[in-house]
Amino acid sequence: MTFIVDARKLPCPQPVVLTIKAMEEASDITTIVSSKIAKENVTRLANDRGFSLNIAEEGDDFRLHMVRLSPEGEARSTPRMPSTASPANGECACEVANGENQVLLLTSNAIGHSDEALGEKLMTSFVQILGELPEKPRTIIFMNSAVKLVVKGASTIEDLKDYEQSGIKLLACGTCLNHYGLTDSVAAGEISNMYDIASTLFAASKIVSP
Repeated sequence: MTFIVDARKLPCPQPVVLTIKAMEEASDITTIVSSKIAKENVTRLANDRGFSLNIAEEGDDFRLHMVRLSPEGEARSTPRMPSTASPANGECACEVANGENQVLLLTSNAIGHSDEALGEKLMTSFVQILGELPEKPRTIIFMNSAVKLVVKGASTIEDLKDYEQSGIKLLACGTCLNHYGLTDSVAAGEISNMYDIASTLFAASKIVSP
């Protein structure tokens, strides 16, 4: 029998948190959400945690049916004992492999507050220069108005696409994108949630924020 997680109308990161709790108790789960951002977040969670996934639209809702895969890649629906591992284990895609796990946290599309035009120009230069630095971040997190940096037409978008191609992970706050009406305009990185962002920050060896 499938484990039902009704996460309709719940704010970020509750759909992800409730699904993670369900994954600790069951191998056959259906999560119901009512936004595209929640659907993307739960989809990424299912992929990261080794679940097969089937998505069905029902009116304004999305039903995500997940079945845990066996080590051989086959789906299995037998119950699983609750995990004793921390929920963050395996959730954050920023595990340290080689060198430091540095995270760049951007919370604005501008640097400074006295002159908006100057601040935006400084942020564009800052993002551009990252590619020339000997030490680069493992992950860049975009929150608040910084999400404007990852959308179509942004002066930073081509550089960010290059960084993503080189292996730097880009996480854009889904709640922030929705606030600015930019959810459908993302051109680089992935739409994330507060659970992923918090996990990434707490797993970092160094956090830099200009």
